[in-house]
Amino acid sequence: MKRSEGRDQTYPTEAESTSESLEGGLEQETDHETTSHHEADNLLVGPDSEQMPTLSIVMPTLNEEAGIAECIERAKTAIASLGLTAEIILSDSSTDRTPEIGQEMGAIIYEPDQPGYGYAYRYAFDRARGDYVVMGDADTTYDFEQIPRLLAHLRDEDADMVMGSRLEGEIKPGAMPSLHQYIGNPLLTKFLNAFYGAGVSDAHSGFRIFTKEAYETMGLETTGMEFASEMIMEAGAKDLTIVETPIIYHEREGEETLESFKDGWRHVRFMLVNAPGYLFSAPGLLLCLVGLAVMGLAYTGISVGSVSLGIHSMIAGSLLTIVGYQIGSLGVFAAVTSDPIQKPEDPITERVTGSLSLEHGATAGLAVFGLGGAYAGILVYQWILNGFSTLEFTMGSLVAFTAIIIGLQTVFSSFFLSAVNR
Repeated sequence: MKRSEGRDQTYPTEAESTSESLEGGLEQETDHETTSHHEADNLLVGPDSEQMPTLSIVMPTLNEEAGIAECIERAKTAIASLGLTAEIILSDSSTDRTPEIGQEMGAIIYEPDQPGYGYAYRYAFDRARGDYVVMGDADTTYDFEQIPRLLAHLRDEDADMVMGSRLEGEIKPGAMPSLHQYIGNPLLTKFLNAFYGAGVSDAHSGFRIFTKEAYETMGLETTGMEFASEMIMEAGAKDLTIVETPIIYHEREGEETLESFKDGWRHVRFMLVNAPGYLFSAPGLLLCLVGLAVMGLAYTGISVGSVSLGIHSMIAGSLLTIVGYQIGSLGVFAAVTSDPIQKPEDPITERVTGSLSLEHGATAGLAVFGLGGAYAGILVYQWILNGFSTLEFTMGSLVAFTAIIIGLQTVFSSFFLSAVNR
């Protein structure tokens, strides 16, 4: 077995036996491994077997011939330790010898009919027959011998999913780039916790175990690297219980396939798009409140300390109000036209999407437009009386024009919502 030295048998202490340097000790270890793997082979079931496996171990593989043998061997050690019927599944898109090695070692090989990291997992999960499903990369970074410990947590804590936390555990030197360890993963985890209340320390750890029932409940759809985020987001939205346990993260075997910035952006984009309350509603409401406050202070002439707001501040306040209203409207549109994982929960969006009808929205918009239009009509009348000469630009006229814009937008937005929500 490759690179067996330094691997963790139990966490957090790694077994380091000096007897491994002795010939007799090495022979004893080899005999033990051979016995364990023989026991595991007897517990492995094929895809057509009438005997159903209790445990499904799934690895997505893309040219992982450098590390796949070690991963399968460690999975077999875990299977023998548990004494449970199991299946090892490779969801494979390789062009090297990865599938041949896996098949020789008793793994089931599935070839996804579409590309993508997330799709490879979903393709295998849909075909997995075990009550419990383990997922992990086949590059030796995760120690599959730790499966019994994760399964024990799942059962003892009556959880739906157990995640191995690298950030709460130990990351071996060279196992993770500093950019990922200190910036990327912590930052993405904070995003996920803030937007979705995940409450996890390492949202993008790929070493997880969950029940097949939990997988079916989540209803996952993504095909790329954002699949790891989607699992946490959907689990939280479906009130599934997630617990964590620290793990040791090891240096990988084979070539790195992760694209840091591209894959990181996919995670961020997916989180934002599925949380329109944070992406649209909250910023929109904040901009509206700031804009209205600035307009109010400028219109009334109230000073803020030693600062007095004038016509230019009034213009800025008007623009902030209009832009904020537009952004907030996008939150309503997103909640109605899509099915985001995290639906907006602010009272305004809930009120609009829940009970506001076309008639109510259009009436309110016409009322706001009417007030602004009436003032604008007075200005036009004065302009005519003055022989079409230049009128003084007043704060009142800016308030009127702001009302006209928001009123018209409300009217047409109401019709749009009615059209898409039939």
